Amino acid sequence: MKPPLSRPLLVAALALAVGAAAPAAAVDYVIDTAKSHASINFRIKHLGFSWLTGRFNEFSGTFAFDEAHPEASKVKVEVDTESIDSNHAERDKHLRSKDFLDTATYPKATFESTGVKVSGDKATVTGNLTLHGVTKPIEIVAEHVGGGADPWGGFRQGFTGTMRIPLKDYGIKFDLGPASQEVELTLNIEGVKQ
Repeated sequence: MKPPLSRPLLVAALALAVGAAAPAAAVDYVIDTAKSHASINFRIKHLGFSWLTGRFNEFSGTFAFDEAHPEASKVKVEVDTESIDSNHAERDKHLRSKDFLDTATYPKATFESTGVKVSGDKATVTGNLTLHGVTKPIEIVAEHVGGGADPWGGFRQGFTGTMRIPLKDYGIKFDLGPASQEVELTLNIEGVKQ
């Protein structure tokens, strides 16, 4: 018959058991925008004939990710709306005007997640998007691209996600025609572990 564990050993054993059972905490990452390893791109149909594409050149954000428990992940992004770039200066000026983004009044757009639901190799990220002074819940269909050590001694994780935004939902009422009622956004996010 084995002798009973002493109290200090019993406490240590219980602590190890509880620690093993508890999920690891999510790791914090900062989105790497400094080296253009992340992008926010958009596209909208032009008269139903083709896609007009562009991007936002200035944004920042953070996310928390636990690979073993991705449903506990969180993300927060802030976009400088003035940085919209459709590769056409006059069009960009119009997009910044009161007809569209009204960047003088609303210089920032933000997204903050409220939940993550994983299904196979995809995830649905729910959260609140604030754009043009309006906050509404949206869904982003996301995919984990990969993660691991980088050549500079850090550790990175990368994701891609898409969402569709009806312009009128955010008070943007300029009529672009029936084929151009919503814009599609694609987020390519690479974060550096903190």
